Amino acid sequence: MTASTGVRPAAISAEGWGWRHAGRSTPAIQGLDLRIAPGERVLLLGPSGAGKSTLLHALAGVLGDEEDDSDESGSLLIDGAAPREQRGRAGLMQQDPETQVVLSRVGDDVAFGAENLAVPRSEIWSRVHEALEDVGLRTLAGDGLALDHPTAALSGGQKQRLALAGILAMRPGLVLLDEPTANLDPAGVLEVRDAVRRCLDKTGATLVVVEHRVAVWKDLVDRIVVLQPGSAGGGVLLDGSPDQVLADARAMLIEAGVWVPGYVPRTRTRTTPEGPAQLLLAAQDLAVSREKPRRKGFKTIPPVPVQTGVDAQVRAGQSLTITGPNGAGKSTFALTMAGLLAPVAGKVSAAVELSDGAGIDPYRWKADQLISRIGTVFQEPEHQFVTGKVLDELMFGPKHLGHGEDRVDELLERLRLTHLVDANPYTLSGGEKRRLSVATVLAAHPKVLVLDEPTFGQDANTWAELASFLSELLDQGTAVVSVTHDAEFSAVLGGTELRLAPGGTVRKQEAGAA
Repeated sequence: MTASTGVRPAAISAEGWGWRHAGRSTPAIQGLDLRIAPGERVLLLGPSGAGKSTLLHALAGVLGDEEDDSDESGSLLIDGAAPREQRGRAGLMQQDPETQVVLSRVGDDVAFGAENLAVPRSEIWSRVHEALEDVGLRTLAGDGLALDHPTAALSGGQKQRLALAGILAMRPGLVLLDEPTANLDPAGVLEVRDAVRRCLDKTGATLVVVEHRVAVWKDLVDRIVVLQPGSAGGGVLLDGSPDQVLADARAMLIEAGVWVPGYVPRTRTRTTPEGPAQLLLAAQDLAVSREKPRRKGFKTIPPVPVQTGVDAQVRAGQSLTITGPNGAGKSTFALTMAGLLAPVAGKVSAAVELSDGAGIDPYRWKADQLISRIGTVFQEPEHQFVTGKVLDELMFGPKHLGHGEDRVDELLERLRLTHLVDANPYTLSGGEKRRLSVATVLAAHPKVLVLDEPTFGQDANTWAELASFLSELLDQGTAVVSVTHDAEFSAVLGGTELRLAPGGTVRKQEAGAA
């Protein structure tokens, strides 16, 4: 136990452990033999679908609560006892931090876990302040008074930091992080990693972190463990020190889809377009917000925009990449362009070639008019799932539109989902959910595709396939609008980059330029 913090680092042991999700014929993970000593820091790697998130959920004691038909084999223990009997020993940050936001104010949300562990009130709030400082959220209001900041107003990346702060305030003996930097800007990635380092240095807690990009965590961890998918036999493929694993098995790691330092997978080369591209969608002097107008007496008070005065054009066969730090309003801008949010000021206009009789304003289109013209992939894939099977999810749009069913088999094959057709979408890995959400939108044949963090959760192999597929769509005339922090992805698609900054600063340049 660390004397200064009272934290007792946790020990993990797995012997032949496996888990099969309800409704699945193949285990997500099986035959796992693994021991992690108290205070060790482990980076867990493996291809998309290898069961990494499943293992973290099991260690947190939250796996299988709602799954009657699931199946567990072998044993998985924390300090010699089942994880479900040890709740509070582990703090889990999930792939989708939105699912972990509990309360409406930042300070209360960070305090929630510690309160449930019966930490004395006087100690809770010192922990809250320290955790918010560590993850970089104390500067939200400029004067350090972020405790009253509404959680609903946070961006996806800021919610990731909020979830991490809540875990740090609990001071668990086992810290479990599932892709903690996936939706963060480059500065935020380093800030969160350093916050984790400070926490571990202070508490001595055990760490298991899942992250596809190795370089960020390589110097913080003691060990790298690479999992093999359950469908390929499962178990541990590689286990050793970071330098040893990366030096001795670089080629094997690349083949398994691991993002080893210095490696960028090959993708197809785009064809050079001929002549000017057709304008499909345009934003003029656009101001955007997720808030709705408020009534005060006889007056309507408009929402405070997160971006103002933005001009942008979306053209057939061209890519528009929206970049910028967390909190700059990138997702809000993209959803407004996609016709899902009303502009605060300015306008979004669809050209006749896109509207095809539906009208000039996408926000006023009916649902079936919208999805066949502008397809949107949300930052949180679960927000667009509406059925209980992968195949039904893909067929949902085409059935309602009366066309597109012929493309389903191709999408399943191209996005590596064929073996999951009968699976419940909510039991998929984060990377698989992302690919499914892309596939469901593409099944409707939209002329404009809007993607929010499209490469989230992808290993290097599925990343390359997704980027190459989108490159093909661009060459076929589809317009692609993407919100991303992934510079390599932006370089593959090319086109124009629109950089947004808090306060409304906008800068345009060719994607991939310095």
